[in-house]
Amino acid sequence: MNEAQGSTGASSNGAGQASQDASAFEAATFRKIARRLVPLLFLGYFVAFLDRVNIGFAKLQMAGDLSLSDEVYGFGAGVFFIGYFLFEVPSNLLLARVGARRWIARIMISWGVLSSCFLFTGSVHWGPVAAAFGCTDAQFTFYILRFLLGVAEAGFYPGIVLYLTFWFPAARRAQVNALFMTAIAISNVFGSLISGAILQYMDGAAALRGWQWLFLLEGIPSVLVGFLLLAVLPDGPAKAKWLSPKERTLIAERLHADEQGKSAHGQRHRVGEMFLDPRIWICALSFLPINAGFYAINFWMPTIIQEVGIDKDDYLSVGLLAMIPYGVAAVSMVLWARHSDRTGERRWHSIIPLFAASIGFVVLATVGHQPVLSMIGITLVAAGALTWLAMFWMLPTAFLSGMAAAGGIAMINSLGNLGGYFGPDLIGRIRDANGGDSSAAFIALAVAALVSAALTFAIATIRPKPSAVH
Repeated sequence: MNEAQGSTGASSNGAGQASQDASAFEAATFRKIARRLVPLLFLGYFVAFLDRVNIGFAKLQMAGDLSLSDEVYGFGAGVFFIGYFLFEVPSNLLLARVGARRWIARIMISWGVLSSCFLFTGSVHWGPVAAAFGCTDAQFTFYILRFLLGVAEAGFYPGIVLYLTFWFPAARRAQVNALFMTAIAISNVFGSLISGAILQYMDGAAALRGWQWLFLLEGIPSVLVGFLLLAVLPDGPAKAKWLSPKERTLIAERLHADEQGKSAHGQRHRVGEMFLDPRIWICALSFLPINAGFYAINFWMPTIIQEVGIDKDDYLSVGLLAMIPYGVAAVSMVLWARHSDRTGERRWHSIIPLFAASIGFVVLATVGHQPVLSMIGITLVAAGALTWLAMFWMLPTAFLSGMAAAGGIAMINSLGNLGGYFGPDLIGRIRDANGGDSSAAFIALAVAALVSAALTFAIATIRPKPSAVH
């Protein structure tokens, strides 16, 4: 009897040790992937957002130089997202067809070149073409370049979201997404400082204005990083030479198990199926209002900060203050996502940040130009919106796979990013109509954040019938 008990105990201990070894191997494998991929993706998204939002700092000089009103600037800042919307889904489907490495590199190189072309905004003469649209040459050039920049960048962000699903199962993806997406916050932290310094200290060098140097110097890194990704980014685990056969097998098993689990959540696999799932449309609708708020505050932040009492030529101080909201956002994104991964809870981790953003807009609408309270309001908006974004993609990727994931993620992102058109344009029009006062726009954006919260709650409530894994 004792011998039998001893044998059973030894067997149990052996099984326990094997389980611990397997768990340790799995954790080490996904850490290895994260160490290899996240810095590269982070770098790509860092320079992407640098190019996307430097327009907010450039506006401090170029609006006066080129006679761009608040309404013209708001529309031009937002028209980027029209091009983005039109080409988002085709771009992501092409990524799935031709491979992540080549397509992501193409996106980065093309938008880097276009971003640098903004230095010519005041130099192109359109003649009767611009006049036919009721624009000056500078306004028309501004609109065209912003639209083309959106076309060029379309597919990058949802492409990365899709790319991460090739490597990480859902249970490990929130924190990885958050680490990658902190590039938004970090690019604004350092980008604010760099942009302010370029405006202030490069102004007049080689007969160029500071805003022209800003576009030129911040466009070049995107081209360089694009070529770097073309050289080193693997399309997927099967093409990663730095993975062992055992590690590739583990990844395939975990991702297969993930796909099996999606069938219980009404999995969508084919492209056509994404149009039939109400959760896709609700995801897109929830994305749009908060995106309107985020890009409104992002593109107008330098102007808002300048108006709390910063000297109009002290661009570096504007940049230093703009670092604060995004520094807080970078920390909150990672900590909040880590807590979500640990608890397994997604819905409330997605909704609570939206309440914070809404409160931030109310603060901005009610405190006037009080420096400390205005900065608190901006920080709540930036941290709330970005923390929500880090969590949000856990919801649709829980039921999308295959080509439906490529198309569905892109469709959600493209429709949602239309908010990036409406938000900046709303502030520009309201400021022009109210002598520079943005309060009414902030109240509207506070309500928009609550609408996103309600729709995010609804996403997890809808339960389609389970479907077979194709």
